[in-house]
Amino acid sequence: MHRRADSVESMEQLALVWRAMVLDRDPRADVRDLPGIAVRWADCRFVFWNCLTLTDVGADAGLMRQRLGEAARVMRAKQRPGFLWVFEDLLDERARAGLDEAADAAGLAYAFPGTGMAGDLPPLPEPAHPDLTFVRVTDDEQLRAYADLNARAYGFPPEDARDGLVGSALWKSEVHAYLGVRDGVPVTCAATVAAQGRLFVILVATDPECERRGYGEAVTRKALYEGARATGLTRATLHATVAGAPVYPRIGFEPNSPLRFYGLKG
Repeated sequence: MHRRADSVESMEQLALVWRAMVLDRDPRADVRDLPGIAVRWADCRFVFWNCLTLTDVGADAGLMRQRLGEAARVMRAKQRPGFLWVFEDLLDERARAGLDEAADAAGLAYAFPGTGMAGDLPPLPEPAHPDLTFVRVTDDEQLRAYADLNARAYGFPPEDARDGLVGSALWKSEVHAYLGVRDGVPVTCAATVAAQGRLFVILVATDPECERRGYGEAVTRKALYEGARATGLTRATLHATVAGAPVYPRIGFEPNSPLRFYGLKG
């Protein structure tokens, strides 16, 4: 039950933070809470801001199939592509076993995996890395650099990532967003934002040419350190990619639910 409670926390944090991010991008965005589905869809070029997630706890195979069909219909009504996030531990055992088959029948294609993580973090020392200077994002030029790092790390066109971030007032004020700069060039980035008594780690990225040097861990520690210092919060949550998953336990995070991301077929 402890693991499921952590997975519920992970799902609820996603729905909470993505609501703020999507409405920041477009105050008219679709942020409905449907039965069993949280819609957080800006319909913008930045695919991560176009998001659905299943919210039922303990859904059986029949309910899961129903929700997947409903989610696919919502996604088909949108102009821009996005992802359905499925927290596997919120499904019962039979539903988990049949998830990919049911998603395929609903017209959804598996995209990539992830992992929900959370931790009660010990007091962090002020982070440092011999190669990096940390710079807080406070203007659009820095936000553009932050977006461009995400584009390179996740394989997006730079214009798509910029469409999600550049011009945001939220990211220049309430989000503790940091660039790691080496020799005057931003090479890594991470951010935290306060969400219902927790710090949520978001959009961590490192230039692919600069990986395996500890840059992502260092800038994530910086964003957590400054977020905790500003808010007093010590519990943190995040959703890790395969590449990032080995890093976060070194900071104090523990995995909870495996995640599967789906897009529409074709």
